[in-house]
Formats: sequence, C-alpha cells, structure tokens
Amino acid sequence: MADVSALPDRPDELDLSGDLVDLVRAICDIPSVSGEEARLADAVERALCALGHLTVLRDGDAVVARTDLGRAERVVVAGHLDTVPVAANLPTKLVGEGEAAEVWGRGTVDMKGGVAVQLALAAALTAPTRDVTWVFYDQEEVEAERNGLGRLARTRPEWLAGDVAVLCEPTSAGIEGGCNGTLRAEVHLHGVAAHSARSWRGVNAVHAAAPVLATLAAYAPRVAEVDGLAFREGLNAVGIRGGIAGNVIPDACVVTVNYRFAPDRSPEQAEAHVREVLAGYDVRIVDVAGGARPGLDRPALASFVEAVTAASGRVPAAKLGWTDVARFGELGIPAVNFGPGDPLLAHADDERCAVAHLTACYEGLRAWLAG
Repeated sequence: MADVSALPDRPDELDLSGDLVDLVRAICDIPSVSGEEARLADAVERALCALGHLTVLRDGDAVVARTDLGRAERVVVAGHLDTVPVAANLPTKLVGEGEAAEVWGRGTVDMKGGVAVQLALAAALTAPTRDVTWVFYDQEEVEAERNGLGRLARTRPEWLAGDVAVLCEPTSAGIEGGCNGTLRAEVHLHGVAAHSARSWRGVNAVHAAAPVLATLAAYAPRVAEVDGLAFREGLNAVGIRGGIAGNVIPDACVVTVNYRFAPDRSPEQAEAHVREVLAGYDVRIVDVAGGARPGLDRPALASFVEAVTAASGRVPAAKLGWTDVARFGELGIPAVNFGPGDPLLAHADDERCAVAHLTACYEGLRAWLAG
C-alpha cells in the first residue's frame, strides 16, 4: 500500500461538513492526552456553536450539543476526547487508498475516529427523526473519579437524559451490547512467622493460598443470556503477594481476584457470589463497577440493530469488557457500543483505523437517526 506523508499542521478549526478522513486527522492532530483536552474541547465547541440547529453546553472540558425538535425519543451518542500519551505516532498519516486505506496515529482507534463520526453527523443531521444529544467528554483513560462522563452523570444528569445511548468506542464497526461488570477482591490468608530452618514452629500463609487457587482454577464460569446476547463471566486470580525474606516462614499472603460478571447481576449480587465461592476465607472487596444491560428489546435500539445489521450483515455481540455504557446503565438508560477501529489496536504504537470502519459507522448511525 502507498504511504501518504502526513498533512501539514492545521489551525484548530474543524470542518464538520468536509471529508470524514480529513476530519479524523484534524481531530487526532490536536493532542489531547488525559487532563490536557482543553484545546480540542475548544475546537469542538467552536465547531458545534456554528451549527444553528444545536444547543451547545459545556462543563469543564466536556461539550454537549442537543437537538430540541420535540421528537418522541431521545438518543444519546457519546465519545471521549482524550487519549493515552503520544508515542511518536503523531501527526497522523494516511496509508492506502479508498476504503482499503487506514488512518495511522494516536487516537485514531481510541477513540477519535468515533468522535469524528459523531461530529460529522451532528452537522449533517439538522432534522433527525429522533432528538439527539451529542456528548464529548474528557478524562476517560485515567482513574474513574476523574472521568468526565461520570462527572456529568453526578452533576448534570439532565444533560444525559435519553431513552437509549450509543457509545462510539471501537468495535470494528459492529454492535456490542451493554458490558460486563467488574469486581476486584483480596483474599487475606493468615499464618505464623518462624525461621525457615525451624518451619514447624510457624504456619505458612503462602501455602494456605493453595486451596484458594485450586478453587479458582476449578471454577466453571457462567454464560448468561441477557437481552438476547451471551455474556461470559470469569473469576480468576490476577495477583499474589506474600513473604518478607528468604529465610522467614510468611505469616501473611494476599490473593487478588477479579470477577467479570454479566449485567443481569448487580454489584451486590456479584459480591455475594464471590463470598459464596470463597466461603470461609477473609475476603475483602477492593473495587466494583456494575455492568450494563444491552436493552436490545427496547424499540429504539431494536431499530438501530436492524439498520446496522442490514448495512453490515453483522449481528450484535456482548461487550465482555467494562466500558462507560455502564454509566448510562446507572442512569437507567440502555446502551450499546458501536464505533470504528479494531479495539485490539487501541493504545498500540501502530494504532490505526480502517477507513471502511469510519464509513460503516457513519452510514449506520445516519440511517438510524435520519430514517
């Protein structure tokens, strides 16, 4: 494939009605590592404010634009502006031609390709058949308490109100419904310290981890069907620590466990299940985030699935990881993931997004929102 050299530097003006690939590159070429999104948020806000059919709101470095046409349904379409740190992969470059081409560079997959699709559609859809709230938020790639969508959910929930939501995270242009929840727990094992030369005087806490590991190794994960999608669970040891010296019998050991649970279980039910599996042990819950039901039985999302499936021939699948659709779930809004780019390339030094994915997502969302 031909390698087209990077375009020259551009001013921070985004042309929302021009070529979609050019828009992706313009957005990506404005660096916006988490916590440093202001420059891009300013450009997004300026571009949206120039569109007379939208009401534009701002909270920190999150920008929200809404149609208010009095439609029977409201759809929220969201994406984050930030990226992980740049790794000598900006400015962007276009490799190949036509639909076989790829846009290379930081953020093309996660998730400025999706942001570009949102912005282009926000400009093009002046009279959608459903009211639309376009959400562009900050600080998704860092700790949860800084997440801009979470901040809006806490402080401006009325800005996120809607019947259904689409998060434009990369899915290779296929629908991934809802998401699994995630729970992290620590199993604390207790022993008695002693000199290893006289080990019989102690109780080895690391050895006490063996039955815990055996229980986890023998665990049969559940596959749960939720709203027609199969969510596979997992309960695994992801870390172990213990011991203070090479000649001391350890008196403490901690096994860290991660439980990925289907969205038909609440965080409380997930905790109860982990405690049941590890009954008799000192289990301490460290972190938990609930999942999100796909809600594919909702009429609005059913019509979305129909439109995208008709265009791509791909049927929806479950999102097995955790994404910000869970934040919509907490607000009672069913949500799906649908965006351009192979998620396996997210955060990679060779991050790149297929032009075909950009086109498919643009056309799928347009057919649904304009039909």
